[in-house]
Amino acid sequence: MKDLYSGIAEILEVPEDSVDASFDLANGEQEWDSMAVVSTIALVDNLYDVALDGVKLAECETVADIEKLIKENS
Repeated sequence: MKDLYSGIAEILEVPEDSVDASFDLANGEQEWDSMAVVSTIALVDNLYDVALDGVKLAECETVADIEKLIKENS
């Protein structure tokens, strides 16, 4: 999942070492907005060949929630 963490860090413009499974997507330091969701859909599709539902992804609160969504859809 290291590639996922790196990609999310780049999308949210936060330091790479700050992103792990417990990273809070809505902590206010970054914007978990529609552009971030669309970029994350593309990232996950690229890395894992998994298509995520945008609404479900937007509801994720942590990176662990995204990981769970990936597993549910693989």
